[in-house]
Amino acid sequence: MKKEDRAIINQAQKILEGLYKTEDLLANDPKAVMTYCQLKIAEKDHELFGVLFLNQQHRLIKSKILFRGTIDSAAVYPREVVKEAIACSSNAVIYFHNHPGGTPSPSEADKAITRKLSEALILIDVRSLDHIIVSTKECYSFAEHGLI
Repeated sequence: MKKEDRAIINQAQKILEGLYKTEDLLANDPKAVMTYCQLKIAEKDHELFGVLFLNQQHRLIKSKILFRGTIDSAAVYPREVVKEAIACSSNAVIYFHNHPGGTPSPSEADKAITRKLSEALILIDVRSLDHIIVSTKECYSFAEHGLI
């Protein structure tokens, strides 16, 4: 990727982050959430796993990359997600991670960690709204496919 292209993407990411906080852009707008996540991590050459921590009205409180992996996997620890959700008084979350290989289809491991995270968070009354897998060209939403 050209240096100029990366600069434009970084600028777009900052604008989107600002919109989520100042313009009341709600996380229940799936296309906006996917675009936000795509701009944040799609171009990375290693897996990153992040969480959008949301308030009761599904407005973004905080977006945080919690785990960094290799080219084809990232270890995700529910304990750390629960700690962060409590720390920012989140009522709901959206998970997101990238597939550097380019295909955003969920693996069995992706489905398993989504179930595990959802089960851990429901114990503290935090709802899991979606899990978005991003690539440079497209996104996959667990919610849109009935997997969450």
